[in-house]
Amino acid sequence: MEKLPVCTHEAIHQDVVDAVQKKMLPKDEYLRMAALFKLFGDGTRIQILHALEQKEMCVCDLAALLGMTKSAISHQLKGLRMANLVKFRKDAQVVYYSLADDHVKAILDTGFEHLWE
Repeated sequence: MEKLPVCTHEAIHQDVVDAVQKKMLPKDEYLRMAALFKLFGDGTRIQILHALEQKEMCVCDLAALLGMTKSAISHQLKGLRMANLVKFRKDAQVVYYSLADDHVKAILDTGFEHLWE
């Protein structure tokens, strides 16, 4: 088995370490970011978000589109709502969902762009 080189110094370029350290965020910000991206780690949630990128939709229509139960769609939407990735509006008895903002669209578009490059 090939042995990988091991760094034997604390920091070779302390000036680089110091410069980057000044730009680092508090640890909890990285944990919040990881939690956000964890939501993108489920294919069903990505399908829901991609559908909502195309058009505002209700739970029934999303369930029909994805071949899932309304309960399963509602469960996924709850997590997406709690993370501020989707928003909703009521029209009489019907609740319509859409992407929360252009940032969500940008994340989706960038992800697909990366896959297709």
